[in-house]
Amino acid sequence: MIGLARKLRAADYFTLGFGTMVGVGWLVLMDDWLRRGGPVGVMLGFAIGGLALLPIALVYGRLVVAMPDAGSEIAYTARVFPPGVSFAAGWIMMLAYLIVCPWEAVAVGRLAAYVFPGLDVFEIYRVGGKPVYLPDLLLGLALTAAITLINYRGIRLSASFQKWMTFALLALFVAFALSAFGRGSLQNFHPPFSQGGPLSVLLVLQIVPYFMTGFESVPKCAEEASPEFRSGGFFRAILLALGVGVLFYTSVVALVAYLRPWPMLATHRFATAVAFEQAFRDHRMVDLLLLAALLSLVKIFNGNFVAASRLLFALGRRGLVPPAFGRVHERNLTPSVAVLALGGATALATCLGDAILVPITEVGSMASALGWLAACAAYLCLRPSAGERALAVAGLAVAALLVLMKLLPAVPGHFTRSEWIALSIWAAAGLAMRRAGGRSSPMART
Repeated sequence: MIGLARKLRAADYFTLGFGTMVGVGWLVLMDDWLRRGGPVGVMLGFAIGGLALLPIALVYGRLVVAMPDAGSEIAYTARVFPPGVSFAAGWIMMLAYLIVCPWEAVAVGRLAAYVFPGLDVFEIYRVGGKPVYLPDLLLGLALTAAITLINYRGIRLSASFQKWMTFALLALFVAFALSAFGRGSLQNFHPPFSQGGPLSVLLVLQIVPYFMTGFESVPKCAEEASPEFRSGGFFRAILLALGVGVLFYTSVVALVAYLRPWPMLATHRFATAVAFEQAFRDHRMVDLLLLAALLSLVKIFNGNFVAASRLLFALGRRGLVPPAFGRVHERNLTPSVAVLALGGATALATCLGDAILVPITEVGSMASALGWLAACAAYLCLRPSAGERALAVAGLAVAALLVLMKLLPAVPGHFTRSEWIALSIWAAAGLAMRRAGGRSSPMART
C-alpha cells in the first residue's frame, strides 16, 4: 500500500492544532457571545472550558504516541470496541471538522459584504428565511475550490500555508492589543455578566467545544510526520495549541470589552470591528482587523479540511465506508478521493448560506464532545495505570457533561428542532455510507 507523505515537523503540528481551533467566531459571532455571557461570562466560559478539556488533551497526547494512526478515534476505539462503534466515533468526529468548512465558506461572504456592502445584491434564493446572494455564494465556492486544490496537491503545501496564516494572525493580534492600550476603559466591562453569573457561564460553556475543537486534530496527521520527528512532539503540540487557543479567545473578548461598552456592542453585527472602528476612528484599523480575520478564516478552513479528509481516508482504508476513500494519490501521496469528496460536500453545504451558521455551532459542539468521549472510553478500556485511569475518567466526565448539556431539554440552550434535523441527516448519511462500505474487508474487523 502507498503511504501518506511524511513531511510534517513540530511547528506544523502546532499550527495545525491551533489553526484548526481558532477561526472567525471572534469577529463574526462576538455579539452572540456577549449576549450569552457578558464579557466576564465569556472569558470565564472559555477559561473554564479550556481547563476542563485539559484531561482530554492529555488522553489524546498519550494515545497518539502509542498509536500514530490517521484514524485517531477510529483506531483507538477499534482496539477495544466492535467495528460499529469505531465507525460511529469516526463518523461523528468527522462531522465536527467537516461542519466548520461550509461555516467558513459562508463567513467569507459575510466578511466581504461588510467591507463592500454592494456585494449583498442578486438574491438568488432563501434558506430558513435568510437570503443567499450570488456574489457571497461565488466567494464561498471559490474558497472551497482553492482549499480542495491545496490539499489535493500535497500535505507540505497545505502545512506551509497553514503555518504562514497562523503566525501572521498571531502577529497581527499582538499588534492590535498593543495599539489599543489607553483607548478604552475597564468601566466598559460593566455589567460583567449578561444574565447572572452561573447561567451566563453555562450558556458560553455550551459552545466552547465547537470553538475549541482542533487540539485533537494533531493525531489525524500522525502518519505524516517527518522521519526526524520525535513522538513526544505530538504531546507538546496538543497542549500548546489548547493553551494558546484559550489565551487567544479570552484576550480578544477582554480587548473588545475594554474598547467600548459591551451592551452597545452586543446589538451590532461584527461587534469586534465596531469596537475597533469607534475606538481608533480610523477605518484602516478595521481593514487590518478584517485582514486578520481573513487569515484566520482561511487557516481554520484548511485545518479542519485536513482533519476531516484524514478521518474519511481512515474509514475507507478500514473498509468502514467504500474503500475508494482510502486511496492515496500515487504522485502527491495525499488521500485524493477523500479530499475531492469532502470538497464537493462542503460546496453543497455552502449553498445553504447564513441559515447554517447557528445550527452548525450547536451541532459541532456536541459532535466534538462525542468524539472526545469515545477516545477517553477507549483509553480507559486499554487498562492503563491507576493514574491514567483517573485521567481517562476525568476526560469521560467532562465529555459526557458537554454532551448532556446539548441533549437534556431541562438545560438552557439545548438542541432545538434545527439541530436535531441536522444531526439526523448526518446519521442517515452515515448509515448509507456504512452499508455501501466493504463489510467483508479484513480491515473492518481489526
